[in-house]
Amino acid sequence: DKKIHEKEEHIYIKLYKPEGYITTVKDQFNRKTVLDLINISERIYPIGRLDYDTSGLLLLTDDGDLANKLMHPKYRIFKTYEVEIKGSISEASINMLRNGVLIDGYKTAPAKVKLINQSQMNTSVQISIHEGKNRQVRKMFKKIGHRVIKLKRISFGNINLGGLSEGQWKYLTDDEVKYLKR
Repeated sequence: DKKIHEKEEHIYIKLYKPEGYITTVKDQFNRKTVLDLINISERIYPIGRLDYDTSGLLLLTDDGDLANKLMHPKYRIFKTYEVEIKGSISEASINMLRNGVLIDGYKTAPAKVKLINQSQMNTSVQISIHEGKNRQVRKMFKKIGHRVIKLKRISFGNINLGGLSEGQWKYLTDDEVKYLKR
């Protein structure tokens, strides 16, 4: 009768990922990875992905069960992004995002969208989605005729960057871990 030794404490980290890092454990092309920013000896893995040219909140853990649960679409955890786009955006375009747009042969789930700041040159928008398809936010804006200049994830459900600067990380609080495990 073998007993499986299960580790008592898992590691849960939030990182403010800068642009120019890839969200992977190892890179075959020797590019900088998000793990280069976190100086701990334990093996941890990113929960989901942020593109090379996207900055913002990334969660990492050694808790594989929780990571898989959090990435499953049925849990509908909203991820919120600050998006800077070229030009100004119409109310009709915002409503298209709110209703879902067709990208890569499927219709995105409705997004929560808030206009933050608008000028002739650039517009800042906050968008929350619970899906996480590859480059989804960029593709959604492209579909409505806007190129994304800057993309930053500011929250994962109730967890936000909480005063971190680019490249900084910290362990999640007990409340943040409880929120993820609920």
